[in-house]
Parts: sequence; C-alpha cells; structure tokens
Amino acid sequence: MADAGTRPADPQSRRPLSPHLQIYRPMLTMMMSIAHRITGGALYAGTLLLAWWLIAASTDAAAFAKANWFLSSILGRLILFGFTWSLFHHLMGGLRHFLWDAGRGMEHPEREYLAQATWIGGLALTLAVWAAAYAMR
Repeated sequence: MADAGTRPADPQSRRPLSPHLQIYRPMLTMMMSIAHRITGGALYAGTLLLAWWLIAASTDAAAFAKANWFLSSILGRLILFGFTWSLFHHLMGGLRHFLWDAGRGMEHPEREYLAQATWIGGLALTLAVWAAAYAMR
C-alpha cells in the first residue's frame, strides 16, 4: 500500500502545489477578465440608477426634478460616464468571449489584440456616445 504520510521530511516539499498570485505576472488578458467581472457588478448599480430616473419620470415633476438634478451634477455625470464605460467595456468583453467560444482568437497574437480591442473599443464607444450627446445639446 502507498505511504499516505501527511508530513513531508524537508520544508522544500511542503510548498504549494498550484501556482498562486506571486507566481503569475499580470497579463492584459487577465486584467481584462478582472475588469469584465467588475464592470458586470457596476452594471447592477447603473441599472438601479436608471430605474430610479425612469420611476421618477413616471411619478411626478418634483421626483423627476430631484433625479434630474442629481444626474446633471458633476458627481451624477461622472457616475453616468462610468456606467456608460462599464456597459461598453462589458459588451466588448462579451464579444471577445463570444469569439473565443467560437474557437477564434485563442493564439498568442490574436489573444492580445482582442484584449487591447476590449479596452480601446470600450473607451472609444464611450467617448463617441458622450460626444454625440454633447453635440445634440
């Protein structure tokens, strides 16, 4: 029968068996995966904010004025900008994962290009939407 001893003789053999955060160096694909999860969580808060605004618009003028005042403030616009970026970044990350699920872009250069396209595309789409919104004022 095999020896099932739980205490190895030397300290070197007691090291962790799986890699941990001190082994991995941050890569762009790893950072985009983490950002995808964070933006998914941020979309919940942004959706609640959007629901508040829509409910205020459907109730009365005073509630809508209060919601509109907050969303028009500097803090409100900063939150809306972050919500817009979260939405587009999460969208681009979802498209990247869709391509990976189809078996495309898994090799080294394509994987990095898709990760770069995720953050560049999310930022570009956010800036385009906000520029269009300010142009229509």
